[in-house]
Amino acid sequence: MTWRMTLTSAFEAVQWHRLRSLLTVVGILIGITAVMITVGIGEGAQATVASQIESLGSNLLTVTPGSSSSTAGVRGGLGSATTLTLQDAAALSNPKVAPAISEVAPIIAGSETLTFGTTTWTTTVDGSSPAWLSVRSRSMESGRFINNQDVQSNAPVIVLGALTAQELFGAANPIGQTINVKSIPMTVIGVLTPIGSGSAAQSNQDDIGVIPISTAELYFAKAATGGNSLQSILIKAQNSQVLSAAYQEINHELLMTHQISSPVNADFTVTAEQSIVSAATSVSTTLTYLLGSVAAISLLVGGIGVMNIMLVSVTERTREIGLRKALGATRIDIRRQFLVEAAILGLTGGAIGVALGEIGQRVLPKVIGYSISIPAVATVGSLVIAIGIGLGFGVYPAARAAKLSPLDALRSE
Repeated sequence: MTWRMTLTSAFEAVQWHRLRSLLTVVGILIGITAVMITVGIGEGAQATVASQIESLGSNLLTVTPGSSSSTAGVRGGLGSATTLTLQDAAALSNPKVAPAISEVAPIIAGSETLTFGTTTWTTTVDGSSPAWLSVRSRSMESGRFINNQDVQSNAPVIVLGALTAQELFGAANPIGQTINVKSIPMTVIGVLTPIGSGSAAQSNQDDIGVIPISTAELYFAKAATGGNSLQSILIKAQNSQVLSAAYQEINHELLMTHQISSPVNADFTVTAEQSIVSAATSVSTTLTYLLGSVAAISLLVGGIGVMNIMLVSVTERTREIGLRKALGATRIDIRRQFLVEAAILGLTGGAIGVALGEIGQRVLPKVIGYSISIPAVATVGSLVIAIGIGLGFGVYPAARAAKLSPLDALRSE
């Protein structure tokens, strides 16, 4: 029995039992579609988290103060203390002290009300140095960023995020306009290139204002902290390969300058954005595996459906099997015929499932609001799995058919 005859016979058998074959195919395609969408959601979530964190800056490390304690013994959260200073930022900027560090941007931040005419808008205002632009991997859409002269002269100038500029000025050009920041007149000298909002849980990176750190220290910081205390220090490593070295250099230098002998008693925290990416990716991967396991149950049900229809087919076609064997068909021929039928069912279900998965990849993001990214390996793997299910669950029925003796098969009703 040739392969051509086997394929022809298998297709005819599948077409002859259309309803049963259709139900079996539906079971497989549901499982394949569920697995593809699950993998796509997991991949999309990982990519989204990575892009959101990378938007904060590449090779970024953030140093924040420790927690504060009141006289009554009540402790605040991390970042509530005033243990970081401009001197700390200057020390970390020294290439002899920290050669793995590329740039350092000290931050004095606060939520301030910006006013232009009768329009007001409340946003986060960062007081920082010219290095902020590079550390945060941002660029200018128009105008210029703050420079060293602005810092040295305590210049009352501000750079706005794209959303902040739109809320205050609409379609008008903000460059050169004067706004009030906490009743202090400041000139808008530039607008940052928009990068998007990220997620609901993350503040919009386009809703921000940046002023010279000396200006922030002069007008805003002293009232709140009484001096040159910083809310954080943003640090950019030379490259991703030396990120760990930069982390160690920061710890070593700050422990020494703060005269702390044990790292356990550190009054600051160093956070690597890459570690957040890794943690978020780990969570997404775990959820993907969990959801994938649930979706795999559908594949198991589909496989059982394949076995069921093949067993029924063997029972119904006992006389046919006997006739084929009487005409010279071998056990291998019979086994191959039923395995090909099972593979056709699996491939059909897999192909339709993959098609539905690709459609879901394009349609679902508009509904759920999250991106779905199905890698090519998942598409190919789904087809292989579908065929494997057909073959795997078709082995027993095929073997049972091959074992029938011609005489018993021909005598059966």
